[in-house]
Amino acid sequence: MTIVCRRARRDGAVSRCAVVLAATLLLAACSVLPKAEPVDTYLLPGAPDRKTDTGTPLPVSLRVAKPASGVHLAGQRIVVMPKNNQVSVYHGASWSEPAPVLVRDRLIDALRADGRIAALSSDEARLQADYEIVSDLRAFQSEYRGDVPQAVVRLDVRLVEREGRRILASRTFESEARAAGADVPAVVNAFGAASTRLASELAAWTVEEIRRVPPRQ
Repeated sequence: MTIVCRRARRDGAVSRCAVVLAATLLLAACSVLPKAEPVDTYLLPGAPDRKTDTGTPLPVSLRVAKPASGVHLAGQRIVVMPKNNQVSVYHGASWSEPAPVLVRDRLIDALRADGRIAALSSDEARLQADYEIVSDLRAFQSEYRGDVPQAVVRLDVRLVEREGRRILASRTFESEARAAGADVPAVVNAFGAASTRLASELAAWTVEEIRRVPPRQ
């Protein structure tokens, strides 16, 4: 593309020519930029079913904090490890929220479905609570074991007494689910199954650990 600005006697004509030239070059540059990749957004499926008979809830309040995580797990891309120690993402696919938020909300879903904690909240509300679940998200990715991937979720958890910030108990939870296929929707369903199983185990553990706490005098 060749553009010629002829000398003009008036400064205004030169200015208009410069503006036209700049706009033309900008449009030309925009035409060669790569188009944005279309992205499918996925919710985490498979929330826990609510139990029908839970008895009298414990008269305590519990806050669930968003797990800490490494950089590769902190975003919304769906992480896959096709080989040992090799981290990649599924192209054109994304979670509806960052992975730590999905995990936190699934934990709250499981505790609510369990029904044995009287009051639940998240760290977003910053409400006063008797206890808090603090955790580190160590794995939230699909890993290939042969030709079919498995969703792997691993969480290091501490149950903390808010008064005095004392750790009452700690445990590592891990759950895996084999995908029905290698396509992204099948992998997403496997993530839902693995996350729900882990969250249900954590809910039961949390209730039992709180029950062990001696009553306040």
